Amino acid sequence: MLKCVSPIDGSVFAEREVLSRDAAFAAAERARAAQANWAARPLEERIDRVMAGVAAVGTMNDEIVPELAHMMGRPVRYGGEFGGFNERASHMAGIAEASLADIAVGEDETFKRYIKRLPHGVVFVVAPWNYPYMTAINTVAPALIAGNTVILKHATQTLLVGERMAQAFHAAGVPTDVFQNVFLSHDVTNDLIAGNAFDFVNFTGSVGGGQAMERAAAGTFTGVGTELGGKDPGYVMEDADLEAAVDTLIDGAMFNAGQCCCGIERIYVHEALYDDFVAKAVEIVKGYKLGNPLDSETTIGPMANVRFADEVRAQIAEAVADGAVAHIDTFAEDDGGAYLTPQILTNVTHEMRVMRDESFGPVVGIMKVSSDEEAIALMNDSEFGLTASLWTRDVDRAARVGDQIETGTVFMNRADYLDPGLCWTGCKNTGRGGGLSVIGYHNLTRPKSYHLKKVTS
Repeated sequence: MLKCVSPIDGSVFAEREVLSRDAAFAAAERARAAQANWAARPLEERIDRVMAGVAAVGTMNDEIVPELAHMMGRPVRYGGEFGGFNERASHMAGIAEASLADIAVGEDETFKRYIKRLPHGVVFVVAPWNYPYMTAINTVAPALIAGNTVILKHATQTLLVGERMAQAFHAAGVPTDVFQNVFLSHDVTNDLIAGNAFDFVNFTGSVGGGQAMERAAAGTFTGVGTELGGKDPGYVMEDADLEAAVDTLIDGAMFNAGQCCCGIERIYVHEALYDDFVAKAVEIVKGYKLGNPLDSETTIGPMANVRFADEVRAQIAEAVADGAVAHIDTFAEDDGGAYLTPQILTNVTHEMRVMRDESFGPVVGIMKVSSDEEAIALMNDSEFGLTASLWTRDVDRAARVGDQIETGTVFMNRADYLDPGLCWTGCKNTGRGGGLSVIGYHNLTRPKSYHLKKVTS
């Protein structure tokens, strides 16, 4: 039995029984049996049905927003995820025809040569709880549009999201065997992957979880795409717009209680702006209202689980013990459990876990730097590589610095945003593969080459 424990009060908000091994394999077989017929439908029909499913999710938003607050603690004042959910699906629908078109290589009186892109078959999507709708749609929409069938396994912390999506997509005409939501144990998930039940696996989650997926797939030749941990840096150069940099980077560090894949977890500020940056950052965070996410006045809710908050508290305590300075006094609402005071740390070093390990919570360390070279070395001193946020008025300088950073995405004068026109990807322990953009379609299909020799006599 999977149980979603609400961070609001520690009560069990939802529970669902997992499928048996036989039932899970039967679901995968139904998906496989349905795939050829789904892929044979015209592309425009697949797009229409997927986008109708997306729209149907939007009609549920008034119920979804408080449901998310109960499940993972995001304040209702932020209105849920439908804007990004719809933006990503709409972009992928808009580029589908061009992205999936045959690649013409050449034709003359003797040969016709081209490359087609064919769906893998059955795509298994394992989605995380922190942005449960947006992360799921990144793969679900383009996979279905490309002609795959999809089996979705959602995180226990957001147990009801997959059900909502399946209900919406089925009502919009996507056949029940083409898009299935399932509840699985880790052991059965492992057995399915190892048993070649899927043709492609997309996993978003922890490094350990990604390693488990790759181990399960070892020897099966099943493709595995992963988006795992992050420790995303921001670098504020001496010519930056200070107000914009502080507002955006601190929001990127603290929004969603810091539980963002591409959240800002460490900031490097040129010495010319350092003192002003820290002062403004502290002022912003002191103004937050920690509390029940169902209260419209709350600006920062509880972390999704007490154990996540415990890890952040441990990182902060260890850093302070080693000489870091904590600038935010404990909020009255901090209960020692899921409700956690957001924190700004200075006098930090890379010997501290808070600057090395993924925090995934409302804490950020700020360090002073004196040059691009110093900042680049510090930004690259990480096992992760998802995004980096650069703040300067000089586009060419940002590009030069960006070229030297080991990361999947380089932002200039913004942070913590996923542009569906760009490939969402990472390097090092952040994982392999890429979602969204034309490259997302390439990863959800396989190439098939045609070398056709004509009879000329």
